Amino acid sequence: MNRRCFLNNLLATSIAAPCWNHVRGSHTSKPKVLLRSSWQTVNIGDIAHTPGVLTILEKYLPEAEVQLWPMRVDNGVEEMLRKRFPSLAIVQGNDAVARAMEECDFLLHGSGPSLVAQRDIEKWSSLTGKPYGVYGITFSAQESSATRPTPNDALQKTLDVLSAAKFVFFRDSVSLELAKRMGCVCPTMEFGPDGAFAVDLEDAASAKEFIRANKLVEGEFVCCIPRLRFTPYWTIPEKKVAKDESKHARNEAMKDQDCKPLREAILTVLGNSKLKVLLCPEDRTQMAVAKEMIYDALPDAAKSRVVWRQQYWLTDEAISTYRMSAGLFGHEMHSPIMCIGNGVPAIVCRWAEQTSKGLMWRDIGLDDWLFDFDRESERRKLALAVLSMISDPAAAKNRVLRAQKIVTDSQKATMQILKKSLMV
Repeated sequence: MNRRCFLNNLLATSIAAPCWNHVRGSHTSKPKVLLRSSWQTVNIGDIAHTPGVLTILEKYLPEAEVQLWPMRVDNGVEEMLRKRFPSLAIVQGNDAVARAMEECDFLLHGSGPSLVAQRDIEKWSSLTGKPYGVYGITFSAQESSATRPTPNDALQKTLDVLSAAKFVFFRDSVSLELAKRMGCVCPTMEFGPDGAFAVDLEDAASAKEFIRANKLVEGEFVCCIPRLRFTPYWTIPEKKVAKDESKHARNEAMKDQDCKPLREAILTVLGNSKLKVLLCPEDRTQMAVAKEMIYDALPDAAKSRVVWRQQYWLTDEAISTYRMSAGLFGHEMHSPIMCIGNGVPAIVCRWAEQTSKGLMWRDIGLDDWLFDFDRESERRKLALAVLSMISDPAAAKNRVLRAQKIVTDSQKATMQILKKSLMV
């Protein structure tokens, strides 16, 4: 303990707050963390990264003052965040970012599909010289060209940025091992769950109104989310993305193979239970996929017990709906993550184009709820797995609780490491 902290402790009249020595040598009881996050708003999973990490910080590091530096908080997301975190400072604009960089002691790169804000980390490091850490990302061969025996220049730069961090938490063990194998030498590299596990947003009123309007009953429906191999962002006008013909061709070639097991699972549920099925989206392209590949392809007799959600929604309404369901299955990752975090059973179906993120289901003990749709034998197993999940709610709940414990134990450990990184 340095002299300044010692004198402060002598003068304290009650239990002292932690003594934080920041890089600039200042002293305060409130370390300041700048969270770089909020990558886009057309996907409720990408939205979820931010409130998830904010909730973890709030729970395990309440003494810290957190400022959010977002890429996008439009389309109602800023209002949703302020409702849950009313005192949150949201940093937008060049002047505000400059002030935040001066004021804050630590940059935390939020959970995401990769080192999304690598350039911003480089800018932070060069301008401030202050420390940073990375929370809950995937590091993949697909995105980094890491299959090469020797890293190319871009990959080497990413590895250099990761190596200079105080810590890097990877949201799946495959990413962790790949980073080590490719030469990342960050002093603390560990498994750290996707931030979306911690999301506790709520819009029960909207969820209940939707359930009522569509003649669903709480606990008596299961959610299903279909998607294509590649998200067709070119169909979303605001993204201003040119159509990728190769990705479109791959989507067209694989969509029937990928969606057929979901249809079979739906028919199995309808034929062996009283439950209904809700077809819902994780991103703004998936309402059309659900209509074409699932709803329209079902027998007419089945459609009376299947609800197709036609509108995109925000994360708070989605989670509130999942909480009222009997479970979820489908091709997406973050709705299952949010389900498990909120006590709802969820099955993940994945393929190679989705990188290694889905393999986190193994890391949290949910191997039997993970299906590789690049394998026919795995696709054939889905229907019975969904039926088993909804037929024994008590067993499914126990599995969720075990997974939750792995996640929350890890969240707590990651925050202890962040806390140590804030202290000198």
